[in-house]
Amino acid sequence: MRVELVTAVLCGVLGLLIGSFLNVVVWRVPRRESVVAPPSACPHCGHRVRARDNVPVLSWLVLRGRCRDCGGPIAVRYPLVEGGTAVAFAAVAWVTGPSWTLPALLYLAAASIALGLIDLDVHRLPDAIVLPSYPVSLALLALAAADPGGEPSWGAFGRAVLGGALLLLAYLALVLVYPAGMGLGDVKLAGLLGVYLGWFGWSTLVVGWFAAFLLGGLFAVALVVRGAAGRRTQIPFGPWMLLGAWLALLVGEPVGAWYLGLLG
Repeated sequence: MRVELVTAVLCGVLGLLIGSFLNVVVWRVPRRESVVAPPSACPHCGHRVRARDNVPVLSWLVLRGRCRDCGGPIAVRYPLVEGGTAVAFAAVAWVTGPSWTLPALLYLAAASIALGLIDLDVHRLPDAIVLPSYPVSLALLALAAADPGGEPSWGAFGRAVLGGALLLLAYLALVLVYPAGMGLGDVKLAGLLGVYLGWFGWSTLVVGWFAAFLLGGLFAVALVVRGAAGRRTQIPFGPWMLLGAWLALLVGEPVGAWYLGLLG
């Protein structure tokens, strides 16, 4: 228990730092700007953000959500992303424990937060994040499959590669049948999520695929009932794909076993 707790705390601290970087990614990547340079600056007065004002969450609280130079408001989303990433990293570490799979899942958590927010903002899933995530995720899962000092699990790695291909092809077929239903960005994301879902098992893959449409459909129906959307309203699907995938990673295997049990 102590090892899991220490791992979760360390990953939570890492999540704070990564969350600060994700704020930059979410703002700059859709605008095709570099995430490295120039340094962060106040959008109101242009003054460069000082190092002491760039401490995740704490700086926002100390400054009371205002720029030190001009007093302009700093969106509450910044500390929320930083704190949310810390909680997500700590939760993943707590559930997974210290293992070779943990780095891959932490990477997926960071990519999920960035892609989900960008899709909500601009209804796009940038290739600049999705496409590099393929080699990075496969490399991290290959390390987990090799399991230095433990028992290799190359079967799971092969299932991950096949799962990514199957989910990508499934979404591509949907786009070809009904192009207005989703975009190619969703197809590319599907392949990435299929890699992770396949790693954990076929039941997890099926549950993740189904959960995305179930959650997205329920949300769309709720908007229509409230009068906040119509039949032609474009609703970003990426966040529901991501949420469905994480739900499947958490409960996919037991849900799959339960369903198979119902079938006898």
